[in-house]
Amino acid sequence: MKNKQAILDSILNQGMLPLFFYENTEVSLQVVRTLYKAGVRVMEYTNRAKEAFENFQVIRAAREKDMPDLYFGIGTIKTAEDAAKYIKAGADFIVAPIVNPDVAEMVNKQKGLWIPGCMTPTEIHLAQQHGAALIKIFPANVLGPAYITAISDVFRGQLFMPTGGVELTKENISGWFRAGVAAVGMGSKLITKQILQNQSYDQLYADTLNALQLIQTARQL
Repeated sequence: MKNKQAILDSILNQGMLPLFFYENTEVSLQVVRTLYKAGVRVMEYTNRAKEAFENFQVIRAAREKDMPDLYFGIGTIKTAEDAAKYIKAGADFIVAPIVNPDVAEMVNKQKGLWIPGCMTPTEIHLAQQHGAALIKIFPANVLGPAYITAISDVFRGQLFMPTGGVELTKENISGWFRAGVAAVGMGSKLITKQILQNQSYDQLYADTLNALQLIQTARQL
């Protein structure tokens, strides 16, 4: 796995972690290329169906050739077995919807970046005990920015990244950053079903530029 701090810094500098899965390999690859063209240098592919592993390998091979400065991680990792498989396949970092100490231990042994998903203060504490530098708050649309504000004093210094329902609007993104998040996870609100089905790469490119600009603006407020 690649340098943990360098990947974390890249996510924080970018302010956004794009994430998606799509069954079609070529569409998945073109989405990654489009995000990269728009300036994205760290992104997550999600392990949500049987096609994910093959697609991940194809994208990673293309990354090595054409996008060498891209950090490419895998998400929706719930078991140590899946973590081991993707680490062997070259995942730069691991993202999870849950806190599984076995996954944390495996990634930590590789000196890699593990980003677990948490919903409760107890889960956040458990994630901290297992070395989570960045914690995914999931599902973000259920909890809202007020949740970040409420827990910030309890977990001073912890980096949070809401994921799941973060909207591609000035109001929503600004609200999250005002609450104190370090970055936002952008999935289906950025890489929409319509974009994937219609292969609307120009739209994705424009939306990604917009998202990055909204984040930059939100951080200046």
